[in-house]
Amino acid sequence: MPAVMIYVQHLLGIGHLMRARLIAEALADTGFEVHLVTGGMPIGGRMPRGVHTVQLPPIRVADASFMPLRDAKGLPIDEAYRETRRDLLLAAYDHAAPAAVIFETFPFGRRALRFELVPLLEHIDAQDMRPLVMASVRDILQIQVKPEREREMLEWAKRWFDGVLVHGDPRFARFDDTFPLAPELGLPFHYTGFVLSGGDPPPPNNDSARREVVVSAGGGAVGIELLAAALAAQRQSRFGHLQWRVLAGPNIPDAGVARLLRQAGQGAIVERARVDFASLLRHAFISVSQAGYNTVLDVVTSGARPVVVPFTGNGETEQRARGARLLDFGLAVVVDDRTLSPSVLASAVDEAGSREHWGRWDFDSDGAAGSAAIIAGMIDAGAGRQRSA
Repeated sequence: MPAVMIYVQHLLGIGHLMRARLIAEALADTGFEVHLVTGGMPIGGRMPRGVHTVQLPPIRVADASFMPLRDAKGLPIDEAYRETRRDLLLAAYDHAAPAAVIFETFPFGRRALRFELVPLLEHIDAQDMRPLVMASVRDILQIQVKPEREREMLEWAKRWFDGVLVHGDPRFARFDDTFPLAPELGLPFHYTGFVLSGGDPPPPNNDSARREVVVSAGGGAVGIELLAAALAAQRQSRFGHLQWRVLAGPNIPDAGVARLLRQAGQGAIVERARVDFASLLRHAFISVSQAGYNTVLDVVTSGARPVVVPFTGNGETEQRARGARLLDFGLAVVVDDRTLSPSVLASAVDEAGSREHWGRWDFDSDGAAGSAAIIAGMIDAGAGRQRSA
């Protein structure tokens, strides 16, 4: 089978990398030789099965402003750092010689990475037999404040890309809901289904057997205030007698974890995020979390009762839109992070713990296998375009 290369860059959270890992494994299981090029901070855990992994010198950001781009030590990157990353990325492409290249988010985000992505796309475009080039995006995009940014995305997509993999179900959210220029693309966009990690199904919904409230905030870079509010909310909630497990993501510094430990009362556990997060949820009574893509999928398919607090700082719109859809479908109690307080969160937990009727998650959630099948079909159909004369 031919090779496929996936480029992924996570900056604040870790969801993009987790999703790319699952898609990479599904492609490998299909028989492809898969090269996963990752540019964020290493997160540990099991490496993707049967996948060649290339770690670029890492880039991260300190907060949701996403600027400046920083290295592993937290220092702003310079031109030499950019050139090193660019050269290593081009070398990874040449080594892989892929029949298809998948770009996570770009051109519908990751604008700050143009210094390496545009050279790679120009290099790809110069090949006599150009590979298939696909964008890989979540169900919901960040709304652009400046209309010229959307126009820029459109032009980049039309110039370099053959299609878009939308990792969702159109019954939940449509691509053109958050990218209104989609009708002008002239490219196919394929709904793959949600990319959900596997694992054991949740146990039967026996609430008496679920004795824990699990509180999480993904990678954690912008979530510590939610975790702190939850520790205070435990003392005010009707369900404060349950064990509350607060998971500090890998991007929360040790000083932040120490702060949470000082705040923890009786019946609260504060620990680093765990690789068995999905398993914890399958035995939890209530989940309190932000509304990131991966976390929401883990929660709504776990059997736990979801309370979601979408992150909206620095003009972020993606989680708010996802939270609104969860509310519309009766799938979660939703808290506005702009009004977050221990008492507001305690009331939301009480509502979730007492609610009798919930919506049912019946959306397509086999997106990793769906992505692999779409890529395989497009390669077989010779969807990559020849270089223009």
